[in-house]
Amino acid sequence: MQINNHKTRVAKPHLPFGEKREGRLYGKPIISVLQFSREDLEEIFTVAEEMRMMVERVGTFDLLKGKVLACVFYEPSTRTSSSFIAAIERLGGSAIPINEVRYSSVTKGESLPDTVRTLEAYADVIVLRHPETGAAALAAKYCRKPIINAGDGIGEHPTQALLDIFTIREELGRIDGLTVTMLGDLKYGRTVHSLARLLALYDVKLHYVSPDLLRMPPALIEELNQRGVPQTEHRTLDDVLSETDVLYVTRVQKERFENPDEYEQVKDAYVITPETMKRAKPNMVLMHPLPRVSEISIEVDDDPRAAYFRQMEYGLYVRMALLAMVLGKA
Repeated sequence: MQINNHKTRVAKPHLPFGEKREGRLYGKPIISVLQFSREDLEEIFTVAEEMRMMVERVGTFDLLKGKVLACVFYEPSTRTSSSFIAAIERLGGSAIPINEVRYSSVTKGESLPDTVRTLEAYADVIVLRHPETGAAALAAKYCRKPIINAGDGIGEHPTQALLDIFTIREELGRIDGLTVTMLGDLKYGRTVHSLARLLALYDVKLHYVSPDLLRMPPALIEELNQRGVPQTEHRTLDDVLSETDVLYVTRVQKERFENPDEYEQVKDAYVITPETMKRAKPNMVLMHPLPRVSEISIEVDDDPRAAYFRQMEYGLYVRMALLAMVLGKA
C-alpha cells in the first residue's frame, strides 16, 4: 500500500492582535535571564515595539481584559511595582498591589509558598520582589501561575535587564560590537548581574569600574569567561571612558551593607558630572536603573545622552510585552 505524504496545504486564518497564542513564554515563570536565548529577546523586543505603538496611538486597550496581576513586594519599590501595575492596566487588566508584605500574613508566620498559593487563587500572574536570593525560584516551584521575578536579594532582576537591553537597542540601534562599562556597586547590584549575563548573548566587551569593596562577584566573572565574554576590571572611570559606548551607573546600596562604616567609605566613590560627559563619546548612552542618590549630578539630566528616564518608559513597553506573552496574548 502506498502512502501519500503530500498533504494539501490549508491557509491558516490570520489571528487578530490579542488572540490567544501559546508562544515560548506562555505560562512560564520568568526567574533568571539565563532562561532566555537571543531569539527569545528578539521576540520580546518585537512585541515591546508593538506595545509602544499601541500606547502612543490609543493609550490603553483590552488585550488582557479580565486578567489580574498580583504585585507582591517584600522590599520597597516605586519604579518596578508602578511599571508592572501600569503595564497590566494599559493592557486592560487589573492589579492587586501588595507593597508592604511585612504588614500582612507574613507577620503571622506564613511561608512564601503559602503566600503565592493563596494569591494564585485570585490572580493570573504574580510579580514578586523578595530580599532573599532564590526566593522567586522557590515561589515558582509551588505556584501553578506564572511568577515574574522583580528582584531577589542580590541575585537577579531579569525584567530590568530586559528593559536595559531594549534601551540600548532603541538608543544605539544595535548591541553587537558595543563596549559597555558598569560603574559603582557591582557586588550587591542585582541589575548589573542580570545585565552582564544577558549581554553575554551578544558580541560585546564589558568593563567593570568599582571600589575594591564592591567588585563584580568573581564567580560571575568566571561564568562570563566560560562564555567567552571579554571583561576588564578598573578602579577609575578614566581608564575606559573614552572607549565606552554605554555607561551603566549604579547606586551604592546602603541597605545592603551590614557595616555602616564600609558604606561611608564608598558611597561617593564615583559621581558623573557635566565634566565627565565632556570626556565621553558624543553618542555614548548614559543609563541608570534608578533611584539615584548622588552618583549622577542633576546637571547631567539635560544632556541628550542621559537615557535613564527614557529607560523607565522603555521598561513599561517591555513589561507589557512580558505580561502579554506569559498570558498567551502576544
